[in-house]
Amino acid sequence: MRASSGVAASRGWRYGRCATRGRETRARATTQGDTGRRRFVRQSVGVGLSMAMAVLAAPLGADAGVEYTRRGMSRFSQNDVEGSMEDFDRVIANDARYASYMWQRGISAYYLEAFDVGAAQFRDDVRVNANDTEEAVWAFLCEARDGAKGFEYARKNMLVTGKDSRPVMSSVYGLFAGQNDEGALREAGKRSASDEFYSALYLGLWYEVNGDAARAKQEILRANNTAYGKLSGDYMADVAKVHAKRRGWIV
Repeated sequence: MRASSGVAASRGWRYGRCATRGRETRARATTQGDTGRRRFVRQSVGVGLSMAMAVLAAPLGADAGVEYTRRGMSRFSQNDVEGSMEDFDRVIANDARYASYMWQRGISAYYLEAFDVGAAQFRDDVRVNANDTEEAVWAFLCEARDGAKGFEYARKNMLVTGKDSRPVMSSVYGLFAGQNDEGALREAGKRSASDEFYSALYLGLWYEVNGDAARAKQEILRANNTAYGKLSGDYMADVAKVHAKRRGWIV
């Protein structure tokens, strides 16, 4: 991500999904080393990771935006999605410059079924980060599940993004955009521990948006049971857990 002093702390959280380095290191050791993920971190995170670590090291009272973002993420991980949304809204109320970078808020909106809010958040995020395929996919998910829009609307209006450096995310995007099938995403999930997790997570989300609750459950639980899902500390691993809890699949 491009740096900007006004919103650097908020954008650092984009890579803060993976910034709990101790747990991620244990996950890589368990799976004999996730070299693809490390390569992505080295090549794509760069300064962004440094900013993320600076945010994590900042005292809680030093910046209200950082404090509320941290607390909102913690609340979400504990399945307090409503509380997380309150905190993410406070981030923007405190400093409107953060508004285009609060992808966490979009995910909370999805699970609160505030699909118009979520779609607007992800579309705004892609406007300032045109290479993030995940945010384009989440915008699709929000719009496909919005009763006023639906799947065909979401497909027709899917955001076009640049090339994501993670091959698995290219397969994820291709599935939702109608460019490849489920098999391609399953195959992409064989490359590394993180790819296995992301493949299962997005297959689960794909089945859910297509109304196949049984296969959605199977894939989301599979994502949760991967070593990466259990040990990485990635915020998206929390998303997989919260998804299963909100659907009543795990306690």
